[in-house]
Amino acid sequence: MPKLSDPLHIKGYTLRNRIVFPPMQSGRADFNGFITSKLVNFYIRRSTHIGLPIIEHAYVDLMGKIGPKQLGIYDDSLILGYEKLATSLHNTGVPAIVQISHAGGVANKKVIKTQPAGPSATGKTRMLETCELCNIAEQFASAAKRAVKAGFDGVELHGAHGYLLNQFFSPLLNKRDDEYGGNLDNRMRFPLKVTKLVRQQLGADKLLLYRLGSDDLAPYGTHIEDAIIFAQKLVMAGVDVLDVSGGMCGSNPKQFKQVKGYFISQAEAIKREVNVPVVGVGGITDPKFADALIQEAKVDLVAVGRALWRDAQWAQNALENINANKEN
Repeated sequence: MPKLSDPLHIKGYTLRNRIVFPPMQSGRADFNGFITSKLVNFYIRRSTHIGLPIIEHAYVDLMGKIGPKQLGIYDDSLILGYEKLATSLHNTGVPAIVQISHAGGVANKKVIKTQPAGPSATGKTRMLETCELCNIAEQFASAAKRAVKAGFDGVELHGAHGYLLNQFFSPLLNKRDDEYGGNLDNRMRFPLKVTKLVRQQLGADKLLLYRLGSDDLAPYGTHIEDAIIFAQKLVMAGVDVLDVSGGMCGSNPKQFKQVKGYFISQAEAIKREVNVPVVGVGGITDPKFADALIQEAKVDLVAVGRALWRDAQWAQNALENINANKEN
């Protein structure tokens, strides 16, 4: 039975343990999205004892930016910074993965200086035309190409927390009446289109992760039954790891503030139906709890975000404490 401290082999890559530092915007990029030494140091400090860091969401297009100091991957001029980051991560003994994203309808109007666009028109957003969707899909693929050119081992597509790919999947925001909206098959169409293009761009040997918004936690939103079908389709499209989180409810729903592992049940349900590693997440700070999730085969990897954010040595201390308890 695997443990939190055990390695995991995915394709030709080895994660030295099952601890993941999930993508969390640090605000350490510059105003044009370039990597800074402050950002590199932030990740180096947190990568020395974990299995996998996933670098915070980088916008693939200027129209998809959500914050003023968000990391970018929209232009070749950014590649040099990613080269330095990839080298630094590899020197700590971990694969280098970056999450790539487009904010769609939740893009910051003040930052992008125009009206945000999403799957459907609302009071604050306009509807993306079909021709624009093809362009955005290509932007995701170009971003993946930049990551690989910089020495990264793969990318994660951000399909959760109300970002563009999640907006298309969720009936709460996708009110289209064309081939990209309506029933579940149509709502999956654009995210799957992006996934296939990115998979093609990465090639067979690089890692493709997908952060899946598994549940909107709303009566008329996406539920786990939809997410299981979508997860199976994503694996068929070439996804190597599913990172299961929340949908339109975000990454930290208020109703589960005191619950440990509040998205673990969704991850466990998906894990039973797919044949790729699944990451579980949701307010996990207790090493024993994290270890139990792996030993009970509920998930394959455990994402620890806020605890690692607050304490860069969390993973080292957690693994030492678990081993000490087992020896006693």
